[in-house]
Amino acid sequence: MKKTILSIICVLSLVSCGRFGNEDKKKDNEERIVCISKQYSEIIYALGAEENIVAVDVSSTYPPEIKDLPTIGYHRALAAEPILSMKPTLILEDNNIGPEHVVTQLKDLKIPMKQFGQYENTIAGTDSLIREMGNYFHKEKKAEELCKKLDADMNYAKQQALWYEKKPKVLVIHFGQANNIYLVMTKNSTAGKLIDWAGGEMAVDGERGMIQFSPEVVAQSDPDVILLTDFGYDKLGSTEGVGTLPGISSTRAFKEGKVYRVEEHDMVYLGPRTGKNIIELQNLIHEGEEKKQL
Repeated sequence: MKKTILSIICVLSLVSCGRFGNEDKKKDNEERIVCISKQYSEIIYALGAEENIVAVDVSSTYPPEIKDLPTIGYHRALAAEPILSMKPTLILEDNNIGPEHVVTQLKDLKIPMKQFGQYENTIAGTDSLIREMGNYFHKEKKAEELCKKLDADMNYAKQQALWYEKKPKVLVIHFGQANNIYLVMTKNSTAGKLIDWAGGEMAVDGERGMIQFSPEVVAQSDPDVILLTDFGYDKLGSTEGVGTLPGISSTRAFKEGKVYRVEEHDMVYLGPRTGKNIIELQNLIHEGEEKKQL
């Protein structure tokens, strides 16, 4: 077994893996961090602590410059080989990676793996995560700045939500890369929190955060607005392409042209830009609506 593992590592050291085939310029004695969490990735860059990140998962797409890094696959459909090819000294992950046998293989190879605290999916919890990561990367001052900005943006967004009389019903569609199907986000998801804070209402309820897309779900939801995350929207190519999804063309949202592309990373986790993202969502879902006098 040990010989097999050593053989794999030797072969992998010769393999290049990258979003754009980037040349690896790290020296062998420098820290090499593979980050398998889009939330962690954004916070690391916001802290200015990205110096030793050598690769990320394919869903880590913010900030834009992160796309210059090699990727090691989708976080729920990983293989050990691309990760090992980056010769990591540390793997950062948020307890949302798989499949399990790959995670076990990485642990058996004794590669250090770290998770930060599992905080509540709230703004206060996000502040705590930012502060913990700031302490870890010795960026405490920057972490405090990010938390203050997040809290100020959230206060403004919540105040602005009071300006609108209507609560538009919003259908949020997400393309699941691991299983290659379209899914619908429910009220019990991070997107549900964002839409509520933006002064809207999620069109679909459910115990799980996502359910499989179907014409029946679309018909029952009767949305005023449709939001489709970037991977799914780009796969279809245009608003007209979105209309080819079963049931979408008959909705009020599609007929009125209220179909919008949103970034997946803005809808599936809370982070330093969440307050700003909510303000942008308000502009989308309340487009053309008059503000009431407070």
